[in-house]
Amino acid sequence: MQSSIQIFSVEEYLKLEQNSEIRHEYICGQIFAMSGGSKEHNTITLNIASRLRSHLRGGSCSVFMADMKVNIQLTSQNKNIFYYPDVIVTCDSDDLDRFCLHYPCLIIEVLSPSTETTDRREKLVNYRTLESLQEYVLVSQDEIKVEVYSKDSQGNWSLTILGQDNKLHLNSISLTLTMTEIYEDVIKI
Repeated sequence: MQSSIQIFSVEEYLKLEQNSEIRHEYICGQIFAMSGGSKEHNTITLNIASRLRSHLRGGSCSVFMADMKVNIQLTSQNKNIFYYPDVIVTCDSDDLDRFCLHYPCLIIEVLSPSTETTDRREKLVNYRTLESLQEYVLVSQDEIKVEVYSKDSQGNWSLTILGQDNKLHLNSISLTLTMTEIYEDVIKI
C-alpha cells in the first residue's frame, strides 16, 4: 500500500507550527514531530541554559531553550531546514525574528536515544553550513561525556571529546563550565 508524502512550503510550516501543541522540525518540505525528553535530558538542558543566561545577561548575546527554532537555508540546493536545538546562543543583532534564529554562534544538543543519530550526523552536517556557528556541542545524558565541534578562524572544524576531569570551554561566548555544573542533579561527580 502506498501513501503520498505531503510537502509543505516554509510559510505553511511556520503557520502550522504557531498553532501546534507539539513541536515539529522541517526538512526540505517535510515535517517531523519531536518526541519529549527525559528528566535527565531536561535537567542537563536547564543546567546549561541557566548558566549561559546568567553569564550573558545584560550583554549583546541571547540564550534560548527548546522552543526556539534555528533556520538553515541551503541556498546552493534551494532547501530550507528548521530545527529545535536544546540550547542556542545568538550574538548577532540581525537575529530579530520572534520565533526563529538565523545566526547562532553556539548550539548545544543533549543526546537522547531517539535523536542521537540525527544529532551526530544530519544536524552536525547541516549546522556546520551556518556561517555564524562557532561551536556545536553534544552532551551525553547517560555518562559524563561532552563532544565539542569547534570552528577555527580559517573555517576548519575540529572535535574535542571531554570527560569527567575536563572543563567545557565555550570560546564563542567566553565561558567555562565544569562537568559538575553540567550534570548537577543528574550524575554525581
